[in-house]
Order: sequence, then structure tokens, then C-alpha cells
Amino acid sequence: MSHMLPFAPELITMACLLCMSAFCSASEAALFYLPPKDRREFARGNPAQRAAALLLEKPDRLLTAVLFMNLVVNLVYFALASIVGIHLKRQGDQTAVVVFGLGSLLTMIFLSEMIPKSLAVARTRLMASSVALPMAALVRLLGPLLPLFETANRISRRVLFPRLTVEPYLEVADLERAVGASSDDAALIVHERATLENIVGLSDARVDEIMRPRTQFQSFRPPVTLSDLRGDAPPSGYVLITEADEDEITAAVPLGKIADFQSSPLELQAEEVIYVPWCATAASALDALHRRELHVVAVVNELGETIGVVTWEDLLETMFAEGASRAGRVFDDHPIRPVADNVWHVHGVTSLRRLCRYFHIPRPETRSTSVSGLVHDLLKRLPEPGDTCTWGDFEFKVLDAPHQGRMIVEMRRQTGSQPKT
Repeated sequence: MSHMLPFAPELITMACLLCMSAFCSASEAALFYLPPKDRREFARGNPAQRAAALLLEKPDRLLTAVLFMNLVVNLVYFALASIVGIHLKRQGDQTAVVVFGLGSLLTMIFLSEMIPKSLAVARTRLMASSVALPMAALVRLLGPLLPLFETANRISRRVLFPRLTVEPYLEVADLERAVGASSDDAALIVHERATLENIVGLSDARVDEIMRPRTQFQSFRPPVTLSDLRGDAPPSGYVLITEADEDEITAAVPLGKIADFQSSPLELQAEEVIYVPWCATAASALDALHRRELHVVAVVNELGETIGVVTWEDLLETMFAEGASRAGRVFDDHPIRPVADNVWHVHGVTSLRRLCRYFHIPRPETRSTSVSGLVHDLLKRLPEPGDTCTWGDFEFKVLDAPHQGRMIVEMRRQTGSQPKT
């Protein structure tokens, strides 16, 4: 051991370099492993958390700084290890050379790579907020050099891999071709085929076709406690919270986050909602929820008023549940129910898309997306029980039309093809 004392300055420097390398490795793992939900919370947190969120807004810049610093530290570390090894070799101690070289390598692997990254992944939030401010200072220090590295990286890609292109994601056209293929060619079972049809249909269906109407869900103004629910779980699976002085939906609390012993205001556990216009497609709503890891979309009209909500579960049910319908979700009933020969009872919230698919008829040229909207358009006024109107081969008779509730319409076929069975 005494023969290593002359190399104390080099060994101390190597130990400091190990700490710097461990810091870079832990910073990379903690920051890039931080989930999107935590990133959004960090953006509204303390200075260290806001610094972490700001760094992740430019991930390429952050990664370049971390990798460059780690590379420089590792080069200096192994350069010092080589110097010490050369001196040990000159002293004729071959065993010390081998032991020191192997020990330097293993120490770098375990103490500056494996252990720091494992700790960072296990305690992501704590580590991310702890390293954010020093890492922000490092990125600012290396700021003048980063554009040079980015330019060199871009040039190298174009020179070495000029034809390298990003592989495109699966497109709707690919699904349409799969749906159009016969079961013999594509080996699709019935349920898989129906699921593919539903997924393709999301790109055409508007959110107002599948939303829960404003009259069919309950919202609460803050503060909200468990007692306000009166022991009843909201059918949507979410406690919808409005602004303090208005009725517009601003947040939602998943029922799974609510504990029986929770007495604090529920809005403290709420997550934000996404606002989309009534004409947005269901596919775009699903994509927005997936990207931001949220669960509720508030549908607004031309005036910015909330006219309904769509939940993550509603979209999944639309895609994967056989025979899923808005009437089933909202009223727990079949959307189209045969009651006699050529006579059906239809819920007003049933979409025209489903109605036309059921009866194998072309979709009408109308802005309305539901049966109730179609009846409004045909009558040119608010419907009342007993009102009748004609639509193609069908006669509509309004059985029930409460101002806030479910409209029931009787459809009677006059002429035309038989319905789908």
C-alpha cells in the first residue's frame, strides 16, 4: 500500500472525477426517466423542479451536455489511470499494474455508472430535483459549444447515413386495408375485425357523437368533499370540478384516487382536463389524452361553453367493447331496441352513424350527429311528446322529450330494406 502514496494526487483527482461521472450518469437517468405527469408538476413546483422541467424542454441540448461532460471526465480519469500504471510498470510491479488497471475499470463501471443510475431510477423525483440546478449551470457553461456539437452531429448523419429516414407510424390506411381483407387472407377473427373497424372509425367520428352530454353528468364547485357525493359514485368514473364562479369544467378526480378516509378537498387530487371543439375527431382526443397522460376531455361549442365530456374509458370502450354505445354508457340501455315488426325504440343520444349502420342506409347530409339533433332539425323546434316527422323510409314519433333527460323516439319503417339482425 505504501508504494501507492507517491500517486496520492492522481488518486484524489481520480476520486473527484468518479464523483463527477456519477453525477452525470445519475442526472441523465433521473431527468430522462421522469414521467410526463411529473414533468408537468415540476413546471409548477419549486425552483429546482422548475429548472428540471426547463431542461427537459430541450432534451437534445441536455443530452449533448451530459454526454460531453461525461466523456471528458472519463478520458481524464483513464489518462490518470494510465499514468499511474506506467509508473508502476517502471517500478517492476506487474501485479500492481494489473490490479490497479482492472480496479480502475470496475470502479468506474460500478461507482459512476451502475449504482448512480439505479439510485436515480429508484428515486426519480428526488434525484431529478436534486441535480437540476447544477445541471442547469453545466448546460449554461457549455452553451457556446453545444451548437458546434449539434452541427457536427447533423453533418455526420448526412454524410454517413444520407438515406436514413424515420420509420413512419402505422397509418389509418394500413388499418383500412386490413379491415378490407377477407378473413381467409388476413386470418382475422370476427372480434378483431370489429375492433379494427372501431379504431378506423375514430378518425371519422366526432367527439360530440360519443360524449356524455352536459345534462347527463353532475359537476361540483370547489371546495368538494366526499360528503358532496352523497355516497353515489359518478357514472363517468370521475368527479368533475368546475370553476368557483362558473359551470365550466376545469378539473377531474379519478375515483381510484379517492380514499374513504379522505377529508381534504378533492380538488387537491384533481388533474386538468383537455378542451377540444365539438367538431374534433375522437382520434385526436384520444391522441391528446395519451400524449399528456390525462383522462378527461371537455367538449366545448362555438361559444366556448362545455357541452359534454369524453373520458379515457369511453374511448377505450368505443374501440374494444362489442356493441358499445353512448346510450349504454349513459343510460345503461340498448341504443336501438326492437319492440314490434318494423318498429324500434331509439334513444335520442344514439349517433346517426350507428343508426345508419344498423339499418344499412346512407348517412344523411346534416350537421346533427345524434337522433335527437335530427329530430330537432326535422321539426324546426323543440320536440314534444307525440310529435311526428318523416325521415326517408322511417316515421319518427317522440315518446318522451324531457328538457333535461333522455329522449325516446319510436321509429317505424314505412318501406325499404329489412334492418340488420
